[in-house]
Amino acid sequence: MNFDLPPDLQEYIDKLDSFIQQQILPLQHKGDNNRFFDHRREPSRTQWDNGGLPTPEWEELLTQARKLADEAGFYRFPIPKQYGGQEHPSMNLWMCGLRYHMASHPVYGGGVSLANDLQNEHSVVGNFPDFLMIYHWGNEQQKAELIPARLAGRFRMTFGLTEIHHGSDATHMDTKATPCKLPDGSPGYSITGNKKWQTGAHSATHFLIFARTSGKAGSPRGITAFIVPRDTPGIVINSYEYTLNMPTDHATILFDDVKVPASGVLGPLDNGLAIAQTFTHENRIRQAASSCGAAKFCIDRSIAYARKRVVFGKPLSSNQAIQWPLVELSTQAEMLRLLILRTANEMDTVQRKYDGHADATSMPPWVAIEKQLGHKISMCNYYANRLATQAADNAIQVHGGNGYSRHEPFEHIWRHFRRYRITEGSEEVQMRKVAGYLFGYKSTGVETEGKDGQKESSKL
Repeated sequence: MNFDLPPDLQEYIDKLDSFIQQQILPLQHKGDNNRFFDHRREPSRTQWDNGGLPTPEWEELLTQARKLADEAGFYRFPIPKQYGGQEHPSMNLWMCGLRYHMASHPVYGGGVSLANDLQNEHSVVGNFPDFLMIYHWGNEQQKAELIPARLAGRFRMTFGLTEIHHGSDATHMDTKATPCKLPDGSPGYSITGNKKWQTGAHSATHFLIFARTSGKAGSPRGITAFIVPRDTPGIVINSYEYTLNMPTDHATILFDDVKVPASGVLGPLDNGLAIAQTFTHENRIRQAASSCGAAKFCIDRSIAYARKRVVFGKPLSSNQAIQWPLVELSTQAEMLRLLILRTANEMDTVQRKYDGHADATSMPPWVAIEKQLGHKISMCNYYANRLATQAADNAIQVHGGNGYSRHEPFEHIWRHFRRYRITEGSEEVQMRKVAGYLFGYKSTGVETEGKDGQKESSKL
């Protein structure tokens, strides 16, 4: 059993580092661009007089970095080859290795750099959940129109599951879509309801809205996904929510008799929740890798500071009160890193088995991953997100007043990574999934085709 990263992945990381050092960091240090990353980062990024939205200069800088990464062949790494990606057979392992490396790097790590600023999911190696939903669930017309537009930056879509009154209990959503006739007489749907925490709404061209089309509250069946253009009558962006880490791009959106053509339905009618599971596991394991990497960054910086800081005539590191918390955090980070990489590797094995091979069943690969590895992915995700905040908090303590100031990155890291104990499935939801596996009561809520042709809910 080999615990090293594959040699070709290590070689790819070396190339990525060279690209970042030669093109991305010089751009970060150009002119006054460092105002977005040093102690001035929050006010420089935020339009305080315009709803707390990101400043145009900040978003333009991120766009420049993504363009450089795309031209160098890194940005589209995780998408299929036909769209300029690598389509690596060990994609989950590679993405976790890359995300961990970038978040833990001593120069540009911590998730606070132009190479990998995780506050708004920016990275020179892109993540494409919206692309995956269109790619796997879109009809031929949707894929032909929307995927090229997405890659060119002309199509930007939010993800509309959470509501004002419903978060983790998404199957109880208030938003409803009812069949109707459009003004031209063609069939369509009328959507009424609301969505909250719609990230990227200020620049979105479309919203992906999940709405109940049949069934009772609480049932996973009867929910459908709709691609809704931003300028459709009846849509109101009610507010942008100020958060612990600013700027905000998280909108609360109201829908009042918003009419959408039948061609706007994405994926199967009444089984739209399956779409969300297309990328859930990939996102969660990648986020775990980033969180674990950020924890490692905080730990390493704390150790280095404690060794050079002299208090009462001796190094700060000579105090066991400093040593022991860092010993525990280091142990946890190393064990977690190994679990993340092993789980990612197992995900790739399942993906290859169920992804178009002759012995594959009708079960989609993401359902197979949920069934076999959902509990491990949840272990990685909830524990990594918690560890990142613990490591950042400890780094603040070790650095004392310097750690509390914004001249160090730790307060920013803590404020950002604290969100992941809520988003991508809250910590409690993740732990419940693990408990469901251990005690045998949890189902995925996604229906698949059984051997007898009958619909059945896939179990953990």
